[in-house]
Amino acid sequence: FLLSNVYLLRHIENGKYFIWLVFISAWACDTGAYFIGINFGKHRLTPKLSPKKSVEGAVGGTLTAVAAGFLFGWALTYFIPEYKGLHLAIGGAIVCFAGSVFAQFGDLTASAIKRYKDIKDFGKILPGHGGVLDRFDSVIFTAPVVYLTILSLQGLY
Repeated sequence: FLLSNVYLLRHIENGKYFIWLVFISAWACDTGAYFIGINFGKHRLTPKLSPKKSVEGAVGGTLTAVAAGFLFGWALTYFIPEYKGLHLAIGGAIVCFAGSVFAQFGDLTASAIKRYKDIKDFGKILPGHGGVLDRFDSVIFTAPVVYLTILSLQGLY
């Protein structure tokens, strides 16, 4: 049900471009959280649920996603001629901020399910990455947030 929002995004105006914000916000957040957490993480976010995640990583992931959304929105001004200025860049940053927060909830939810079922990974296709579902657990929660945020921002531009 939640992933159906990716399909819904495709059908709004310029949705073929905006659909990428789902993946950018989730994966930029995951990547930023990993690298910031590894290098600067001191305070554990949820030690029992996901012992390696840190508060610093969570903040760093959100900031990375915001920067990626800003850059993506800025680059879109070259492909969507009716938008000029920083409108898309600021919109991309806002969308990725909201998406990254919920991406982290998706990741923690998947961790909770794994802890409850006493398993380490959801699969063996991507060794060391927790399986294919671990690449998409954050996207599941991000898709509806990105869709609703874009719908709410369209009225502003």
